[in-house]
Amino acid sequence: MKKTAVINIVALSSRLIGEHTPFLKKWIEKRQKNFIQPVLPAVTCSSQSVYLTGKWPEENGIVGNGWYFRDECEIKFWRQSNHLVQVPKIWDKLKNQDPNFTCANMFWWYNMYSSVDYAVTPRPLYPADGRKLPDIHSQPMDLRDRLQQELGQFPLFSFWGPNANIESTQWIAEASKKVDQWFNPTLNLIYLPHLDYGLQRYGLDFKKIKKDLREIDKVAEDLISYFEKQGTEVILLSEYGITAVNNPIHINRILRKEGCIVVKDELGRETLDAGTCKAFAVSDHQLAHVYVKDEADIPAIKSMLERVPGIEKVLDKEGKQKFHLDHPRAGELIAVADKDSWFTYYFWLDDNKAPDYARTVDIHRKPGYDPVETLADPEIKFLKGKIGMKLLKKKLGFRYLMDVISLDASLVKGSHGRIPEDPMDWPIFVGSDTSDQNSGEIEPTEIFDRIFKTVMG
Repeated sequence: MKKTAVINIVALSSRLIGEHTPFLKKWIEKRQKNFIQPVLPAVTCSSQSVYLTGKWPEENGIVGNGWYFRDECEIKFWRQSNHLVQVPKIWDKLKNQDPNFTCANMFWWYNMYSSVDYAVTPRPLYPADGRKLPDIHSQPMDLRDRLQQELGQFPLFSFWGPNANIESTQWIAEASKKVDQWFNPTLNLIYLPHLDYGLQRYGLDFKKIKKDLREIDKVAEDLISYFEKQGTEVILLSEYGITAVNNPIHINRILRKEGCIVVKDELGRETLDAGTCKAFAVSDHQLAHVYVKDEADIPAIKSMLERVPGIEKVLDKEGKQKFHLDHPRAGELIAVADKDSWFTYYFWLDDNKAPDYARTVDIHRKPGYDPVETLADPEIKFLKGKIGMKLLKKKLGFRYLMDVISLDASLVKGSHGRIPEDPMDWPIFVGSDTSDQNSGEIEPTEIFDRIFKTVMG
């Protein structure tokens, strides 16, 4: 077997490779590059699961970063158990080929309780007093302590939120090298998320994202050089490309005005009561799963959504089959935004009644994805002072609410999830086989076979 490292640079597309990524530009030019036809939805969990199983969401079950758990009547995002992926993974097939094969999964999603040999993933601590503390989960469990003793505490608050920056990506890269040195796994799966932040904040404004591009280029250079010096085969890929947007669609507000949404008053604020709704949407970037309680209502709701400006198409049973999304976890309908638009999760009509979590970074409580979490509210005066006071309360053991996130969705300038028209905005696959260099498009299910063949030599 050939030792292989698969480096996943999130949101890297051909459009971004150029003067601000000198190492990647030169390195890629000497190798085979393919455009990967995006998965629908082109989001982290769905794309990664297709790559690692070779199966579409209709088979592996990962229809988005989150979905409506029908048996619990709850919307859940960013679950972590690998048992949610319903088909075997690439490391299972490789282990069947050679029992000496080992795999390290460094921060790819659904990383807990899997059959990999070594795993590290974010897992904050939530003490009973309401605090959220940075931490990781690992397999074996003592790897968690060993890594944080060597590298310091995992910088959770630079992994997501208004302070998201290169520190978390740098930590993951260094941790990946440590795990490689300590265990020498046959296959390394490494997730570098840094580009996700600036691109969602600023879209394709190169004046604002050039610093992010240079930072990821340096991390990639260090990591690729490390592996190549020891003769490891390096595969570089991405999950999706991010494009510019300017039109947030408040799909749940639209459904609410049509009488489909039921909310519950909780201390003067509204929460979504999904189990009693006639219909509601689980928004996930540029795609929204619409769950409809009564099958008889599906045609009318589909027709209504198709008339909403910014919604490009609404998939019913036949449409879901066409895009390999016909799975019980998917909504009865799936709305797909046009190139300029994306879906918010907002369901309240009055910001004064927005739930308390709406103005915080709370990826698990919000019933949909919220990219506004990457931006501190620009309307808050003396923001640093306000944050400092809240952190002081945290240190003193008092309860606090880090309510520094805006409710202005127009702040978001970049999104993903739909299939862009231009392959320059698609994810890429870069391998060492130059026999068919820059040969065009490959399906996302092919990534599984390409990794498998590379490891098998």
